[in-house]
Amino acid sequence: MTHYLSLLAGLTLGSMTPVATANTAPDDTLRFRVLLDGDSIGQHHFELRTSGDTREVVSKADFRVRLLFVDVYRYRHTATERWRGDCLESLTAHTDDNGEVEVVAARRGGEGLEVKATRTRARHNGCVRSFAYWNPKILDGGRLLNTQTGEYLPVRVAPLGEERIPVRGRFEDTRRYRLTAQGMEIDLWYADGEEWVALESRAGDGRRLRYERQ
Repeated sequence: MTHYLSLLAGLTLGSMTPVATANTAPDDTLRFRVLLDGDSIGQHHFELRTSGDTREVVSKADFRVRLLFVDVYRYRHTATERWRGDCLESLTAHTDDNGEVEVVAARRGGEGLEVKATRTRARHNGCVRSFAYWNPKILDGGRLLNTQTGEYLPVRVAPLGEERIPVRGRFEDTRRYRLTAQGMEIDLWYADGEEWVALESRAGDGRRLRYERQ
């Protein structure tokens, strides 16, 4: 079975000192419906909590593709990211991609971010960012950390102009961007310049995968 979500592994965004306790209400919750060729296959939620210049983001994704009432594909991903300003300070992520499990842990130490993943281990200096679509700063390009695999990938970003699209039941003016990295081509839509409202890409078999803000 094709791994539909492998090309979107950085979405946890979906993941320092904790900025909130588990029983603290989030400052904002981003809820997305996930569709495959127009059919709903699950949800991806992001809870954001801020305190001063630090931010914690908890991401949970759960997708299920069914054929004749039988599950043919499951994807579950959870991640907690802690940021200082626009730089990642720590990360824990667990992914079950149709039975293939990957774990990533990262923590800033000294001048760099130490990343330990199921298949890789590395240290990255300077300000490291993940595929944090909720943060428009990623549109500056450079490199982004894939929170499913631990890979630190070079990314190109191209503006595609303005579009009017349905968001939460009404049409809104948005700006569209295309993010290209190794094995990925992802389109992103932002309303009011910085509110992430939609995402679209092609799965490994050419089917259309889309996130829509709820």
